[in-house]
Amino acid sequence: MKRFNYRARDKETGKIVKGAIQAENERTAGKLLVEQGFFPESISEEDKSSVFAKIQNKVKTKDRIVFTRQFATLIGAGLPLSTSLRTISEQTQAKAMKSVVEDLLAQVEGGKSLSDAMKSHPDVFSDVYLSLVAAGEMSGTLDESLSRLAMQEEKDDAMISKIRGAMVYPAILFVVIILVLIFMMTQVVPEVVNLYESMKKPIPELTNFLFSVMDFFINFWYVIAIVLIVVAVLIGSFRRSDSGKKFFSFIKLHVPLFNGLFKRLYMARFARTMEMLLGSGVSMLDSMKISARATANAIVEQIILDASEKVKAGKALSESLKDKDYILPLVPQMASIGEESGKIDEMLRKAGTVYENELDEKIKNISTLIEPVLMVVMAGLIGVVLMGTLMPIYSLVSAI
Repeated sequence: MKRFNYRARDKETGKIVKGAIQAENERTAGKLLVEQGFFPESISEEDKSSVFAKIQNKVKTKDRIVFTRQFATLIGAGLPLSTSLRTISEQTQAKAMKSVVEDLLAQVEGGKSLSDAMKSHPDVFSDVYLSLVAAGEMSGTLDESLSRLAMQEEKDDAMISKIRGAMVYPAILFVVIILVLIFMMTQVVPEVVNLYESMKKPIPELTNFLFSVMDFFINFWYVIAIVLIVVAVLIGSFRRSDSGKKFFSFIKLHVPLFNGLFKRLYMARFARTMEMLLGSGVSMLDSMKISARATANAIVEQIILDASEKVKAGKALSESLKDKDYILPLVPQMASIGEESGKIDEMLRKAGTVYENELDEKIKNISTLIEPVLMVVMAGLIGVVLMGTLMPIYSLVSAI
């Protein structure tokens, strides 16, 4: 399906309307507009290659959560699939999400299953999402699968929001440090240098160093900007490569202060995703492979995939994950209890809940620790600038 922008005249009112429509080609788009009561004046395919278009068409997490929750409610109320999608399309205000829903509706009405239609939007619907929807379609419990998805996505979004929220105050402190340094380097240091030059006194080494640094930034800011942009592009390219993914995954698992937080985040994701998939009837092997990708860490993903090969060979999940690096012990322990009781999905859910609670505590602790560290850094940097400005002034006054 393609998306076309159109300009058309309403048959009844004669007013000009503009909008977008999903269709196979331009001719089909024109026929659909005529059927809807419009005289098309211009139809053009939307350009999705531009950066602006990509940003504009990006579906927000909250919009997908709202879509999933509404969809589960409508399906649970007994409405047909196409009617539910059409209702959501009419109610959705977010343009990007509305476009996706319209495309799903067109594909479903064309005879495709919902999971197959969703596969054409991999940037919106993850492997976990597709697997749960497919399992729900096969078992006739699509509303339950969608409810599970909505609940999990809400928890994931809340977890990420907490992490971001914990970083807000430290980020503000960091910006304050930079602004204070910029002010002192551009306003105070030059005045001290001018004062020394006017009195024909030798400029102190620290003051001269600070002035040279400021002078370099002022005269060569464009070079610094170009270098930073090039470095950012190279880092971004490296992060997308396989070696880059492994490198940054390793950093997250070993960086001081944050490594415990990331380990709990990955275990919570793995346990929660496994619980959802197994509870929806997805096989153990498929659940492990999908949950491995859901962790979003290349190293942890590979460990779980290696464990899935052992499960395939006949080993239990708990034995396959036991004593593995970066797999926290509670996961295999709870899996073992679940294997004995026949409630492995329930036990993994409890493990996920434990790690989510521990994650909350970690976030609070890290936020508390970062603030004094930044204050010390701020005091140190400003202290150096003050030594290069106030001390020379004091020396001049003493000499006079």
